[in-house]
Amino acid sequence: MPASPYIWSLPRAYSVVSRVVRFRTMGKIGIGVGRTGALTLGADLCYNHRPFTFGLRRHDSTTPGDTPPVTATNLDGAALAKQLQGEIAEQVAEFIANTSIVPRLDVVLAGDDPASQVYVRNKRRDCDRVGIVSQQHTLDADATTDDLLEVVGGLSRDDDVHGILVQLPLPAGVDSERVIAAIHPRKDVDGLHTENVGLLVEGRPRFVPCTPLGVCRLLERNEIETVGKHVVILGRSQLVGRPLAALLSGKGPGGDATVTLCHSRTRDLAKYARQADILVAAIGRPRFVTGDMVKPAAVVIDVGINRTDDGLVGDVDFDSVAEIADMITPVPGGVGPLTRAMLLENCLTAARLQTS
Repeated sequence: MPASPYIWSLPRAYSVVSRVVRFRTMGKIGIGVGRTGALTLGADLCYNHRPFTFGLRRHDSTTPGDTPPVTATNLDGAALAKQLQGEIAEQVAEFIANTSIVPRLDVVLAGDDPASQVYVRNKRRDCDRVGIVSQQHTLDADATTDDLLEVVGGLSRDDDVHGILVQLPLPAGVDSERVIAAIHPRKDVDGLHTENVGLLVEGRPRFVPCTPLGVCRLLERNEIETVGKHVVILGRSQLVGRPLAALLSGKGPGGDATVTLCHSRTRDLAKYARQADILVAAIGRPRFVTGDMVKPAAVVIDVGINRTDDGLVGDVDFDSVAEIADMITPVPGGVGPLTRAMLLENCLTAARLQTS
């Protein structure tokens, strides 16, 4: 059989050449195979005393002259979450066998928000799959701060309860900060209590908010290097942006990145986004990040979940960004399932802490 013809092209050359950089030095020629199997010839060059990388990419082609479309590799959070749940289930079974104690998560739901009800139902299903007992405490939409404090206080004092999760947002008029502060710090599986936030910032995390922890697991399990990389996070919330910045900039495995934290007051936000080796979008605006805001070969993590007339979409315009990035998370099926898996991990951690 005759050999298939090949073509050399420029699209996303950086994305594969960047995989070769670690194997060569400045001024050398590099050749390697990227994640997609494309053969790449690259060189580090210098222009006006500024280093840059140039690459050409060879594709298999059944039709000479045709350049096959190149899109980013999907980072499948759903598949990884399923794998992690299996690992957690084994750990839960071992914990029960060794202690005769079954980990228990109690969820507090106030109000009738449909999305919150779906989230809570899914979390309880996840608990069932891994062998964690879950209990739900439902309050009416007119519940007061004192009503929540009474429920949370009782659960904090109950030795049979290992993890407490207060589903946010709470009804209007409820002081969320007081309610979160009432959770026993060793049962705070959402990682939002002031004591746990402080430990995280000090580099001694006890509980980490579930979404940032899920993002870190995604990077780790996909062997995406963070050391020395420039990570740009769009969004500074206590749930995602700030804890993720602390994790990725910390010392040790999964950290040692240079982190830029952008927000709604950042001037020329797109300029910073284009500098990112790893770009995390958690800004809460549908399809906000477009292809012209992304550096070639970047890894793009889409944390956003937005309900639109087209269904669920992320903060990233997937189609345009997938043509530029090397790897990208889809919505749905990206970070969301990992958030739920990390809640299970935190609950098991809480049971271990309280047992020891």
